[in-house]
Amino acid sequence: MTTTASLPGQPFIAYQGEQLHMEGVRLVDLAREHGTPLFVYSKAAMLSALAAYQRGFAGRKAQICYAMKANSSLAVLQVFANAGCGFDIVSGGELLRVLAAGGDPAKVIFSGVGKTRAEMKQALQAGIGCFNVESEAELDVLSSVACELGLKAPVSLRVNPNVDAKTHPYISTGLKGNKFGIAHEHALRAYRHAASLPGLQVVGIDCHIGSQITEVTPYLDAMDRVLDLVAEIEAAGIAIHHIDFGGGLGIDYNGDTPPAADALWAQLLAKLDARGYGQRQLMIEPGRSLVGNAGVCLTEVIFTKPGEQKNFCIVDAAMNDLPRPAMYEAFHQIVPVVPRAGEAVTYDVVGPICESGDWLGRDRSLVVQSGDLLAVLSTGAYCMSMASTYNTRGRAAEVLVDGDKAHLIRQRESAFDTFALEQLVG
Repeated sequence: MTTTASLPGQPFIAYQGEQLHMEGVRLVDLAREHGTPLFVYSKAAMLSALAAYQRGFAGRKAQICYAMKANSSLAVLQVFANAGCGFDIVSGGELLRVLAAGGDPAKVIFSGVGKTRAEMKQALQAGIGCFNVESEAELDVLSSVACELGLKAPVSLRVNPNVDAKTHPYISTGLKGNKFGIAHEHALRAYRHAASLPGLQVVGIDCHIGSQITEVTPYLDAMDRVLDLVAEIEAAGIAIHHIDFGGGLGIDYNGDTPPAADALWAQLLAKLDARGYGQRQLMIEPGRSLVGNAGVCLTEVIFTKPGEQKNFCIVDAAMNDLPRPAMYEAFHQIVPVVPRAGEAVTYDVVGPICESGDWLGRDRSLVVQSGDLLAVLSTGAYCMSMASTYNTRGRAAEVLVDGDKAHLIRQRESAFDTFALEQLVG
């Protein structure tokens, strides 16, 4: 092992000597202090990822809204709020988190297919920047709620461009068969209807085609379709003040090669300029690409279990902590926190939950024994935010690393915490 050896795609996580560090902090020390499973995030990694978008939009009218469903921990939201970001939310609860973290409601975009009247009212009273509306039925309800409050709701219609994002079907959102958005061919009719409603103010157009996108072509195709619609809508006398291109840029989980955010936007902005829309207000909602590679999950090896067909490395993290492999058969790199010498064995890395789907990694070559620490990489997005208490397992603690300092940002949830709101009968 060299004195300093960075991990692929992880510029703020590196082996220094024989110890895995995040920024200036030894991960083994955090596991000893806070226990495992433990999520650890690099503030520098988040801000570095954000900086690529900021470089890409230099000199443009653009608002970056962090898609907080990727990781909604308050301290993570605080990092982005302090950096000037707005937020893309999908529930009233997420709006409360934004406000608790010091976010500006005027920079909030409310997305999602099933907003309730109560959520609409909450968001209108908070003064959010825009609703991304996903159906004509939603237009009618939102107008009604706004009129009851004596307000006008700023709206952008999410258009489904029928573009294949070439990603996992569960996280593809821009095809005709997906539940999201208004069909491209019905968009002009929906905009005319929105403009006719007394409680609405049309302000923009929105498009989001999926997540973990690693190619430029789907973005370019979607942009062409959206700009065609902008021309049609404005020809009908309805002004479009901002164009929202969503998020979805992928990260490197396993040798993936997504374009850098600034390189991607250089190509997209060139197309905008060529079509005469380069000076429009732009909105984007990156999520995974800002936080995914900023996080690791530390887990302790409980047992190793040899078998006739498979060898198992059983760890204390599980599918309730890291749902992505069970949900999407997703790949995460798994590396030792303190490497040891010896002959590697091929293991399936699995958790203690009573489900065959409780696995974190398959066919991994590791030199491990009971008590060793492993780091599951690229777990900053869609892990803690999707975690559950299945099997009455309390959710993990979280730590934010800033240089050589580490801050506990979420206490570990105890088993008692998981049923604190329940009541016996009689």
